[in-house]
Amino acid sequence: MNSVNLKRLAQELNLSIATVSRALQDSYEVSSQTKERVRALAAELNYEPNAYASSLRRNISKTIGVVIPEVNNHFFSLAINGIEEVARQSGYHVLIYLTHEDYEREVAITQYLMGGRVDGLLISVASGSQEFSHLEKLYASKPAIVFFDRVCDAIQTANVTTNDYESGYLATQHLIEAGCTRVAHLLVSGNLSIGRMRMQGYQAALQDAGIEFDETLVLEGDADDETNTALITDMLRSRPDVDGIFASVERLVISSYQACQALGRAIPQDVKIIGFSNLGVASLLAPSLTTITQPAYEIGKEAANILLKAIEKKKVILPSQSLVLKSELFQRKSTEPCR
Repeated sequence: MNSVNLKRLAQELNLSIATVSRALQDSYEVSSQTKERVRALAAELNYEPNAYASSLRRNISKTIGVVIPEVNNHFFSLAINGIEEVARQSGYHVLIYLTHEDYEREVAITQYLMGGRVDGLLISVASGSQEFSHLEKLYASKPAIVFFDRVCDAIQTANVTTNDYESGYLATQHLIEAGCTRVAHLLVSGNLSIGRMRMQGYQAALQDAGIEFDETLVLEGDADDETNTALITDMLRSRPDVDGIFASVERLVISSYQACQALGRAIPQDVKIIGFSNLGVASLLAPSLTTITQPAYEIGKEAANILLKAIEKKKVILPSQSLVLKSELFQRKSTEPCR
C-alpha cells in the first residue's frame, strides 16, 4: 500500500499540494468547505504529517534551548520540569546548557547558540556574570529569548520571575518578629536582579523595624559550597552577635547549617535561619528549615508558554508579556521563637 502524503491527498481531491497543506494548517486562505474535505480524507486515509519535512519548510528545528546556572538547586530542577511539559505538548525538544555559575562558560554557550541551533532560548543568568554584552549580541542574532528567575534588564524581552523584593522583605520581617536584631544577609550576586531586589527588601524591612543597616552583615556567596561554608563560618566567628540569617539562594542555606554546626551555634536557639529554597526535604532537616518557596514549576511553564507562542506565531516577545509569580513563606523549626 502506498504511503499517504500531501501529493496523494491533493490528487484524490483534485487540489494543489499547496492548498492541501494550507488547509491542514488551518490557513485563512482556504475556505471552510475545502478544509473540511481535506481533513475528512486525511482522517479516512490515516494521514500523518511529516514533522521533519514540515520543520524544514518552516525553517524551524522544533528545539528550544534552556541555559541555567546549576542543576543541584531544586528551583531549576522544578523549572525544567515545567518547561519540558509545555515543550512536549507543543512537539518541541529541549536542550539544556549548564553554565555552572561561570561567566566565561556562559559567554561560550551564547557564542555557540548564535549558530541558529535552536528556535528560541530560556535563560537564567549565571551569578558570575559581571556584564551582559554577550547576551545583547545573542539577542541581536536570535530575538526569541525569555529570561526566567535571573534576568538581564538590559534586554527588552519578557521576564518570568517571582516577587523578589516583597519576599526579601517578608523573610527579614519574619526573622525580626521571631526576635532577631542582628540579621545577616547572604546573597548570590549583587550584579543580578534577584540579588538587588532581595537585598532591597532586606534593607527596607530593617529600616521599618528601626534596625540600622550594617554592611558588614552582608555576605556575597560563591559557586563552591565549601567556600561558602568557610565564608559564613568566618562571619559568624567574627560576629557572635548575629542571631539571624537570611539566605537568598538554596546553596547558602545548607552552608549556613554547616557553619553553625562547625561553631556549635544551635539553630534556632542561637541563630535563626530562613532562605529561598525549593528543597523537597526542607521539613526533614534538623531542625526543619523555614523557607521562601518559589513557584518554580509554574515559572518554567509560563516562560516556555511565552517563548513557544512567539516562535509559532513569529511574533516579537515584548517586555509587557513579563510575569511576576508570588512566592510563599513556610514557617518551620529553624525560625521558631525561643521561650
